[in-house]
Amino acid sequence: MLRFLTGLCLLWSTGMSMTTSKLSLVVDAAMTDSATKIAFPPTRGNGLEIFGVGVRKKGPIKVYSVAMYCQAALKEKLSTISRTSSKPKALETLRNGAKETSTTFLLEMAFKVGAEKMASAIADSVAPRHKGSRSDVESLKKFVLQGVESSGGAAVKGTQLEFTCDPTTGLDVAVNGKGQGRIESPGLAKAFCDVYLDDKCASPPLLTSCLENCCSP
Repeated sequence: MLRFLTGLCLLWSTGMSMTTSKLSLVVDAAMTDSATKIAFPPTRGNGLEIFGVGVRKKGPIKVYSVAMYCQAALKEKLSTISRTSSKPKALETLRNGAKETSTTFLLEMAFKVGAEKMASAIADSVAPRHKGSRSDVESLKKFVLQGVESSGGAAVKGTQLEFTCDPTTGLDVAVNGKGQGRIESPGLAKAFCDVYLDDKCASPPLLTSCLENCCSP
């Protein structure tokens, strides 16, 4: 009997170890944008987990890759929704959930873009989605511009732009890991989420990736 119980304990322990290992691999897995081969880490320093990756294209040019990071609780909620039979619900849950908690969009350049042009492109994508003060958008443009200019004058291949959206504190901007400032506008933060999550999003592949990685089949 003792030998039998010992064997059961061993099997249970081994099974738990394998399960934990598998879970660890899932949680710790980095993601690579297949269009640019740019890889993104599984988590950010703020504890957010990667949801998906995608490319931003202008015509045939692959301008940058983008990864979305958000709370594990939203990923768990999405896991109960089918990305095929309930796609509209999945998209709505992803979009609304991202706005209700801290969400980071990490961009890495795949093509060189001038500082002014890059800052204007970001600002112009947010402006029609933002219902608040125009000065919020101008501050966003200023932070992107100063960050890119201080990194060499252009958003060259490999340059990273990070935007952390929070429904309470607003929008934080960083370039190559250096904070540029915060726009204390929750409305702007939500508008920035829409740039990548609404039905006219800047990167449809990012949306597809998020659903594939977070939702059930």
